Amino acid sequence: MSLSTRRHFLPWLTAALLLAACQRQPPAPSAAPGAVPAPPAAPTPPKPPPAATAERPQLRLPGVDGGQYDLAAHRGHWVVVNYWATWCAPCLKEMPELSALHALRDHIEVVGVAFEDTTVQALRAFLAKRPVAYPVVLADVYAPPPDFEVPRGLPMTWLIAPDGRMVRRFTGPVTARELEQAIADAGGPSVPAGEGAHQ
Repeated sequence: MSLSTRRHFLPWLTAALLLAACQRQPPAPSAAPGAVPAPPAAPTPPKPPPAATAERPQLRLPGVDGGQYDLAAHRGHWVVVNYWATWCAPCLKEMPELSALHALRDHIEVVGVAFEDTTVQALRAFLAKRPVAYPVVLADVYAPPPDFEVPRGLPMTWLIAPDGRMVRRFTGPVTARELEQAIADAGGPSVPAGEGAHQ
């Protein structure tokens, strides 16, 4: 084989070897003695929506009262958007305090967003036994509201300013005192000591 032929042949041979190597499957690693083999990998689930980035989030969901809740219609008030579920013990514990906050403060409104795979009828039956003063709506867990972060745990609560801006997120249970303090910190009315909705 001439030098000229070798120069043309070597790149072709190298490319063929690389292509063959890319198509080989590596051997499966053996499990350690006594270990349970891992199950085959499940199909990759779709990625959840990113964390909420909307400065003025939208929220339109069906209410258990048969109406439609639209967050934009509540401008002019501080709105507490509380994600919860009927099976969540910390959620149930904070509901009476959120209900009192909604009932006692003219400048604050609460909306409970049921984030679970259930029906409006089932929620109505549940709320008949555990009534609250604020409206409750149902979110579709398979198509969650895009302007709010999909919660990794419940409860999760957002504070929305009267101009519609998202001011703060609370992960885990939240108290009326914490919400009123967050409102005061964001420039809203402050509540004198001893007059909180938690009293």
